[in-house]
Amino acid sequence: MSVKTMKIANMVEMLPENEQDFAFEFIKRLMLAWDPDYTKLTAFERQSLEEAEDGEYIDEDDVDWDNLQKFM
Repeated sequence: MSVKTMKIANMVEMLPENEQDFAFEFIKRLMLAWDPDYTKLTAFERQSLEEAEDGEYIDEDDVDWDNLQKFM
């Protein structure tokens, strides 16, 4: 979790419960406005995806599921 996210969480935690509910709904609306179908990647997710795409992978058809030791 980023420092900024932790600061936001700490500030919300200081609020009375009804105001915490309001903050939650507000943040949820912001997220839905930014990415209504939850398909955008965060910077961390984008980096992880790019690293995975650039790295080695094994096609599942090439896996001998009865002899997995060679993949470890």
